Amino acid sequence: MEFVLVAGVAFSASLLTFFSGFGLSTLLMPIIALFFPLPIAIAITALVHFSNNLLKFSLLARYSNYAILVRFGLPAVLFALLGAWCLEGLSEWKWGLTYTFFDFTFTITPLKLIIGLVIALFLVIESSTTLHVPNAFKKLWLGGALSGFFGGLSGHQGAFRSLFLTQNALSKEVFLATGVSIAVIVDLSRLSLYAKHWESALAQWELIAIATLSAFLGTLIGKFFLKKVSIEFIRFIIAWMLGIVAFLLIVGVL
Repeated sequence: MEFVLVAGVAFSASLLTFFSGFGLSTLLMPIIALFFPLPIAIAITALVHFSNNLLKFSLLARYSNYAILVRFGLPAVLFALLGAWCLEGLSEWKWGLTYTFFDFTFTITPLKLIIGLVIALFLVIESSTTLHVPNAFKKLWLGGALSGFFGGLSGHQGAFRSLFLTQNALSKEVFLATGVSIAVIVDLSRLSLYAKHWESALAQWELIAIATLSAFLGTLIGKFFLKKVSIEFIRFIIAWMLGIVAFLLIVGVL
């Protein structure tokens, strides 16, 4: 049962995240966590996420904008380490609100609530026609810092990365390629954080293999349709996924 469920989510999430630039870990990790302790689920998800990013990188690397990669990626790596350090302190914060809905139990934690509200705030600002602050989204160092910090803190770096990169007049190919290049760098910077869980995670190699192959299939299908979609469609997908992720974090589902 877990193999079918994980494979289905990995495929669907990978196809969606090929265009949005984020969401595979966000959508896949809670499903894997249904069957394994959270630290093991995070480590398994990280392996699938990194493998899929390497595939996307091999397909799109030639389109990367290296100037943006440096200006965005360097702060992202530095602040990812800061976020991981802060996570150690926040993990001691035991407050949480637990509730049951249709026999499923969910927990709202301060970290989930803060990240969900921040994503929602950025989405409102980005989509507003009355607030004169969109230029902030063109500051690549700020996008890199926020993306890296929340990546180290919770793994949600992709939402902030996509939000900032779409504001810098990139073509769809450059947007996706630069985003996945940054994602690979950030993944490498945080994979060592899960080192103590690798042995337990790799014991589930069949699940990792099935999830990875399913994610690969979603990525390859996404690449096939890339020429048929526009940057406006990609921005539309990003906006909806940001809203969904923010809502699910706030109510404690993710």
